[in-house]
Amino acid sequence: MDTNKAEIIHKDLSYKIVGLAMEVYNELGCGFLEKVYENAMMIALREAGIQAEQQKNISVYFHNHVVGEYCGDIVVENKILLELKSVEYLITAHRSQILNYLKATQLQLGLLINFGKKLEYERFVF
Repeated sequence: MDTNKAEIIHKDLSYKIVGLAMEVYNELGCGFLEKVYENAMMIALREAGIQAEQQKNISVYFHNHVVGEYCGDIVVENKILLELKSVEYLITAHRSQILNYLKATQLQLGLLINFGKKLEYERFVF
């Protein structure tokens, strides 16, 4: 292995997830609310035999005290956080959101997936 190249974290699983997002997008197209895509992704993940949790409660800590909570859209195999959007285009706030969620969960990899006018996805490693 070339030590100068960074290994892609959860490469195979993340590629499968993106492929499933493409299937969802190809069948549903754009224009639905985020929740529709979230539910469809859960069905696609289950059908593919991939374990996932929808709307997983995640606590945010400061000095060992819970200072907030949020629900992650989907957590796949306790390895990858999926943050789903259904917007015209991704903005900096969406990217900041997933990075903050990764920090709170201690997960290393997040996928920001937008089911907008075209399917977009971005990988985030924390």
